[in-house]
Amino acid sequence: MVGTPPELERGTGVPAHVQIERWLLASIAGGELAPGDRLPGERELAGRLGVSRMTLRQALASLERDGVLLRVPGRSGGAFVAEPRPEPRIECDLTGLAGFTEQLRRAHLRAEARILRAATAPAPSAAARALGVAPGSPVHEVARVRSAARERPASRSPVALERSYFPCLPGLLDQDLTGSLYALLATTYDLEPRTALEHLEPVIAQPAEAAELGIEPGAPLMLIERTAYAADGTPVEYARDLFRPDRVRISVRSGVTEP
Repeated sequence: MVGTPPELERGTGVPAHVQIERWLLASIAGGELAPGDRLPGERELAGRLGVSRMTLRQALASLERDGVLLRVPGRSGGAFVAEPRPEPRIECDLTGLAGFTEQLRRAHLRAEARILRAATAPAPSAAARALGVAPGSPVHEVARVRSAARERPASRSPVALERSYFPCLPGLLDQDLTGSLYALLATTYDLEPRTALEHLEPVIAQPAEAAELGIEPGAPLMLIERTAYAADGTPVEYARDLFRPDRVRISVRSGVTEP
């Protein structure tokens, strides 16, 4: 059941219908309203909020467009909290060397990153081979959980766990590591990744990985192991990225060259 309506603030620059939307979204997120619950009738709810029915309808229509509410006409109808829709899968095209941030921008989503680790560490054997350094040599390790965010914060969901190793570039770990690391390599170090060798392998989520990605241990994941190179062939990144296949669909385009 919907709780006590808030007292709408006037003169704040936030329209009344937007304040109503935020209140209803908070009620759903807080468990006061559950899928299938029916909102009070328009006349009653508008009266409790102290707004016109037109203002209330504007808020309800916006939430209906976003799939939050389902409005049913007729005497037995009304506005109902909709069942949450499954998130659409994100298209990730490996044909070009577009980073995760750029891939999400193309899908009209905002990429976000939560830093798990950013430190100088001894290079594991695979990273050392890829970067052309001796095993145990110092490299920069950056581990991040990547999320795809829509306009509403409630729609944010983790989609990938990235672990990248970079040469010991001066000051790298002091930079903002929440955005595109490829853009950082290009603009700050003139090491734009231009080509990459990538291997795909299905794996299962280990407990620590599952906890970060919000899934059950043993759930399927897609591992992409990648070595990225600058234009002159210098290796600039070795990465092991784990993607949730229920949230990301990976594709590669191919063409046929005429003889």
